[in-house]
Amino acid sequence: DPNFNIAIMNTAKELYEAENENVEIEVIEMAKTDVEQKLHTILASGTTEDLPEIVLIEDYNSQKYLQSYPGTFEDLTGKIPHDEFAQYKVEVMTLDNKVYGLPFDTGVAGLYYRNDILSEAGFKAEDLQNITWERFIEIGKVVKEKTGKALISIDPADLGLLRLMISTSGLWYFDAEGNPSIANNPQLKEAMLLMKEMIDTGVSELHSGWENYLEGFNSGRIATVATGVWMTPSVAQEESQKGLWNVAPIPKLEESGINAANTGGSSWYVLSGSEAKDSAIEFLNKVYTQDDFYQTILTENGAVGSYLSSMTGEAYQKEQEFFNGQAIYADFSTWMAEIPAINVGMYTYEAEAIVINAFNEVLNGGDIDAALKSAEEQVILQIQ
Repeated sequence: DPNFNIAIMNTAKELYEAENENVEIEVIEMAKTDVEQKLHTILASGTTEDLPEIVLIEDYNSQKYLQSYPGTFEDLTGKIPHDEFAQYKVEVMTLDNKVYGLPFDTGVAGLYYRNDILSEAGFKAEDLQNITWERFIEIGKVVKEKTGKALISIDPADLGLLRLMISTSGLWYFDAEGNPSIANNPQLKEAMLLMKEMIDTGVSELHSGWENYLEGFNSGRIATVATGVWMTPSVAQEESQKGLWNVAPIPKLEESGINAANTGGSSWYVLSGSEAKDSAIEFLNKVYTQDDFYQTILTENGAVGSYLSSMTGEAYQKEQEFFNGQAIYADFSTWMAEIPAINVGMYTYEAEAIVINAFNEVLNGGDIDAALKSAEEQVILQIQ
């Protein structure tokens, strides 16, 4: 994204080069799919001359690279102060007790909600604090009855919401050892049934694709958005709704769960084969552990980093006029520190493509146990 990752790395480049005249940094922009294809092609060939010193990898894919290409990425254990970052991010880049990356942006989740619509239905801010998804549906039924508005929207071809729901219990499509956990995963089953209930009862409207998703809440037709902090600029783009939004903790799946979850996010990795790897590590360590840097990229790019001490900075504590004077980034940073560490395995997207089909079978009246059993069998075959 030229306005996000690229712009932020260019800011880091300018800061570092200003104090290190003997170092020249070139930032190369490529689409995510192109980066992934190039990495896999070159690493599989065994020749790494055409690779950069530093590469950005989405957190969901990091273990695939680390486990598939051992020795390719530099072990940064002891070279980066990993204890100063959100630990759920550190876990994603850890293999055999070695840490291979530098944590970057967080996808800490929240429940964006229209305070005017919820108020019209008789609810106050405290009614949305630390609730379960079951309670969320109960609220949604009242909102639908009193205002005619859907509380949320769901795309049956995108299970981002399902991932959020199960991760509040510290779970995923895979267990702690990285084995598929779909058929006998009661939280996954519950999440699917709750999403189906949202759709069947009208608590959720259906949407298709990104533009339709944005239009739903920007138009005022949808009362909440449950997703990562990176959605903030998209929510705030509708100037006519200034002051009508707030953010609450993400609902949890069960009472024993946590009202905190993550969706998305990426981190920086250094290639071991580079002759300039030591300079690359020094650059990352120098810039990406500066509190002022994180204040700048939050203000200029809307980027919420995962460097913990930066969360007490001025930019994070600032009250946001669009969000009814709420210091939303201070709240997001509190929730970020509570996100449970999860083993996302090597094949999140491969598994999700199959689970999407299972979910649509359930939506159409299929037996959920049979659908989940079949999905796990397919995942096992896919990743063998």
